[in-house]
Amino acid sequence: MSKFNWIDGGSVTSVPGFRAAGVTAGFKRSGAPDFAMIASDVPANFAGAFTSCTFAAAPVQVCRKRVLESEYLRAAVINSGNANACTGATGLANAERTCELVAVRLGIKPEEVAVSSTGRIGVQMPMAAIERGIDLAAAALSDKGGSTAAEAIMTTDTVPKSVALQLEIGGRTVTIGAMTKGAGMIDPAMTVPHATMLCYITTDVKADNALLRDMIGANVADSFNRITVDGDMSTNDTTIVMANGLSGVELKAGTPEAALFQEALLTVMQDLARRMVMDGEGATKFVTVKVVRSRSKENAKLCAEAVANSLLCKTAWFGGDPNWGRVVAALGYSGAVFDPDKTDIYYDGMPVVRQGGDAGTPESALCGIVKQREFTVLVDQNEGDAEYWVWTSDISYEYVKINADYHT
Repeated sequence: MSKFNWIDGGSVTSVPGFRAAGVTAGFKRSGAPDFAMIASDVPANFAGAFTSCTFAAAPVQVCRKRVLESEYLRAAVINSGNANACTGATGLANAERTCELVAVRLGIKPEEVAVSSTGRIGVQMPMAAIERGIDLAAAALSDKGGSTAAEAIMTTDTVPKSVALQLEIGGRTVTIGAMTKGAGMIDPAMTVPHATMLCYITTDVKADNALLRDMIGANVADSFNRITVDGDMSTNDTTIVMANGLSGVELKAGTPEAALFQEALLTVMQDLARRMVMDGEGATKFVTVKVVRSRSKENAKLCAEAVANSLLCKTAWFGGDPNWGRVVAALGYSGAVFDPDKTDIYYDGMPVVRQGGDAGTPESALCGIVKQREFTVLVDQNEGDAEYWVWTSDISYEYVKINADYHT
């Protein structure tokens, strides 16, 4: 029996004490839902990780400030259709004003509100739509509203991404719920406290902000920072966890209970990371690139990311072409230090390269592998014990079409 139990139809509101809503505020020309709100019935401890892009969006700047200066969060709002990035002092004022409007509507403090945005860069936020969204979402808040909130934060996503699971800690049930969006401009490099991907996580454990920060920092490194769709980092990448303590379970750093919770949290985050790659813009393949027996983790990381982001590799995978020459070329320019004559490469365990040369496996057998929906490219450098993996997708005609025609 698994120690973690997934909740069917789980969402951020599967967690007791959290309500949410998703509404149409008017950001999207399509008329689809485009504004989400999450609210905690009680003050929630929190932590966040944010894009390391120099052009950090206004809402990211506001949330970084919250992490540094606020003890609790009570609410978060997310709009889809406008990134509020590269909008200067006016954009920053609009992000702060959004928090003020939410605070007035919910009867809380502005510093207890987080704000996120996703959409087009360089366009000032239409505050009339923000005000409309806040009023509509506040009126619609519900403990069943998690699924509508997940739908409202989508941009080029084809499906909403929302999950929840439960586990037992000290004889009590703890719940973790989460939602994320992201299909393109996916190559996060989020840091704490400083992904377009957005992820909001709710839980009913009690944990101080420092512990949550440490957990998020470690888990982001092994989930959202391990995925890439197109190698482009967003101005708005954000992950925030809110913990309201209503389960009565209090976590302390360095305890088995905290370790178990962090494992469950990582399970949720990796599940959502996988869903983002599977739903990558125009993606038809889910590829795990794993480098093993490398001299160092940094070397392994350089190699894995070079292959995972190679346009030549990704287009070959789309075409079902096992062209391993593109893989070794990416390894060669990765900047990693390794001996090519010791390098072996496998597709789903089938040898492709041995000691830097053709392994002699029939191309027809390799074609059968790379035509699958999912497969693994394993690079064995035979030089150490370090390893690193990345989840990536192919690049298709549809990806080009989506991004050639993109507007929200």
